[in-house]
Amino acid sequence: MIAFVALTCALVAIDGDTLRCGRERIRLLGIDAPELPGHCRRGRQCVEGDPVASKAALAAAIARGPATIVRRGRDRYGRTLARVRVNGVDLSAAQVRSGMAVRVARWE
Repeated sequence: MIAFVALTCALVAIDGDTLRCGRERIRLLGIDAPELPGHCRRGRQCVEGDPVASKAALAAAIARGPATIVRRGRDRYGRTLARVRVNGVDLSAAQVRSGMAVRVARWE
């Protein structure tokens, strides 16, 4: 007999590289997206671009179907680090391809 646990949640885009699944915050691996106003901390070089469009692109991507989340640990802020796919499409790669985020190899 094989046992498994199926977890379901409604994913919500917090910004262009972070999702929420219930109370869990999920940071997409390998990318950095523009910060929403007021979120680029002093002394940090933040990604240029339109943060609202980046968040909207991620929200549209998660609306296309059920997601598969492969968790890889946690970051220093307590967010789950993960690869997320919707209908077989890697959301990190999709955000980069559409110009809504940049790839950051050290965050793979």
